[in-house]
Amino acid sequence: MLEHGGNLRAAARRYGRDDWIDLSTGINPWGYPIPMLAPNAWHRLPETDPALVEAACRYYGAVQLLPVAGTQAAIQALPRLRRPSRVTVSAPSYAEHAQHWRRHGHTLHLSSYAALDAAVDASDVVVLCNPNNPTGETVPAEQLLDWAARLTRRGGWLVVDEAFGDTAPGLSVAAHAHRPGLIVLRSVGKFFGLAGLRLGFVAAEAGLLRELADLLGPWAVSGPAQSIALAALNDGVWQAVTQARLQSAGRRMDKLLSAHGIAAAGTPLFHWWPQDDPQAFHEHLAQRGIWSRLFLDAAYGIRLGLPPDEAAWQRLARAFDEWRER
Repeated sequence: MLEHGGNLRAAARRYGRDDWIDLSTGINPWGYPIPMLAPNAWHRLPETDPALVEAACRYYGAVQLLPVAGTQAAIQALPRLRRPSRVTVSAPSYAEHAQHWRRHGHTLHLSSYAALDAAVDASDVVVLCNPNNPTGETVPAEQLLDWAARLTRRGGWLVVDEAFGDTAPGLSVAAHAHRPGLIVLRSVGKFFGLAGLRLGFVAAEAGLLRELADLLGPWAVSGPAQSIALAALNDGVWQAVTQARLQSAGRRMDKLLSAHGIAAAGTPLFHWWPQDDPQAFHEHLAQRGIWSRLFLDAAYGIRLGLPPDEAAWQRLARAFDEWRER
């Protein structure tokens, strides 16, 4: 398996602490409050609830969606729905995309965001994250729709992973994903802080959604996950308050990093920057019980999520001060 953030057990084994501040993911630390669930959420076989799909379509602005057990399920399945193809995946990016297109016999090319436009005409499939994880790079919706049209004319696909798209809704192309050739992935885990729910959605043309549903099989999403997500997707008041809270916290992180000479990129939910000797900085934070995400590949640097409370903010600030004074 590829390494991802959130691996606190590994941190605890290595450093022997139990007071971790986990900043290794971009998950909202103030997640949606879990409502009381009806008993049949646990008892019944979890056929897809049409009310969940309707709520998700309203929230994401999509015409049609398929609920899946986290966008990871779709990332693993989509390469199995095409014959061997020329696939370009943006890099650096969420590494699972490239892993699974390569695994299923496709010819894989990795491309920087700057080179994606040229790659479109040499590819059958182009895959990117928007906003990108971990670098925060973005592509305007108009550009994505142009790429999708060019690929569709040759029977190709544009796959856009919008897992971190909730805080930048103007970038989304989910409203157009009922057209052939455009596939959009959305996640309940990041903005709603419900990563453990394992729930995401795929927006695409109806025929492709049927193929994907057949491949994933019946009861792909648990009943409790559907009930909780239905409440979250319908709760506009919580969403508005959370948008404001995340934007404010993102600005606070910008200010903290800038005060230490760090020009970071990212989203309100996470910040990434190229760091000289990132292993030493990662170790410095870990010794203080702060778990960050270390990147040693094309995204050479450090990514931090948001601290959950004031004590965690102060502890992070002290760690930065001590790094500067070392």
